[in-house]
Amino acid sequence: MLAALHKGNYTCILGIETSCDDTGAAVVSDAGEVLGEALNNQHSIHLRHGGIIPPIAGALHKKNIEEVVSKAMAQAGMVIGDLNAIATTVKPGMSMSLSVGTNYGKSLALSTGKPFIPIHHMEAHALTVRMVEKVEFPFLVLLVSGGHSLLVVAHTVDRWSIIGQTIDDAPGEALDKGARRLKLRNIPECAAMSGGQAIEHLAARGDPHAFEFPTPMWKYRDCTFSFSGLKNSLLKLIKVLEKKYEIEGGSVIPGVEDICASYQYALTKHLVRQTHKGMIYASVRELLPTENQTLVCIFTSFLFMME
Repeated sequence: MLAALHKGNYTCILGIETSCDDTGAAVVSDAGEVLGEALNNQHSIHLRHGGIIPPIAGALHKKNIEEVVSKAMAQAGMVIGDLNAIATTVKPGMSMSLSVGTNYGKSLALSTGKPFIPIHHMEAHALTVRMVEKVEFPFLVLLVSGGHSLLVVAHTVDRWSIIGQTIDDAPGEALDKGARRLKLRNIPECAAMSGGQAIEHLAARGDPHAFEFPTPMWKYRDCTFSFSGLKNSLLKLIKVLEKKYEIEGGSVIPGVEDICASYQYALTKHLVRQTHKGMIYASVRELLPTENQTLVCIFTSFLFMME
């Protein structure tokens, strides 16, 4: 059936993603339908090291990419000859990881005579909403991930205006490093969680106003993000509390739930404040239509839309 559709005006593309620690592949139709997909997750391996180790991630991509692509193609019930093109993430991300997917995708395209489509994965994140909702251009996008934070106006599929981005750490990095310093992995219920996940889990039981963190960029009128100051404030607080409670070794500070809740609240508040500035800027500059102004929020694998 798929082969028959392909012979008409039906377009199928194989997408390959290796920008960080997940090896992913999917076959997608021009109607936005995912026909087959597969994913190899490295989370449990990197968890032992307290974070993602680029050489290890690259080696695991090399080991698993062939199987991941084969599973996606098999689930779609297709062979490479049925495809119209091969798309691969080429930036941004970890160079050792990106090179594996890029080289594999280019090699596959060259050997089969299929067009190769380089993909900017943050642009891909921003456009994902159009696969599930009817969102017309232009619209405002907040992109938040482990390595990036961007506030962007999407004018068309290939035209973007960045109106805000981080000048230092990304929120995901600030969460993961904070969790590592708090030694959250030593709490049994958090042992198998990523840093950000552990902070969110514990924050649900804490008081977000127990500790006060500084408000980044409050003196500036632009939409720039900055998380290094919050991260450093957390590290200073940890040292003070460890001294106060005479914490040694792998012990965890008492009341760590309140610390997590306050830290998460500070990070979220900063994202909201800067995004609000961006909404005002886009409105004043008439970058968005007067009616049906849309804000799309992408938090790694989570998507929210507001009108």
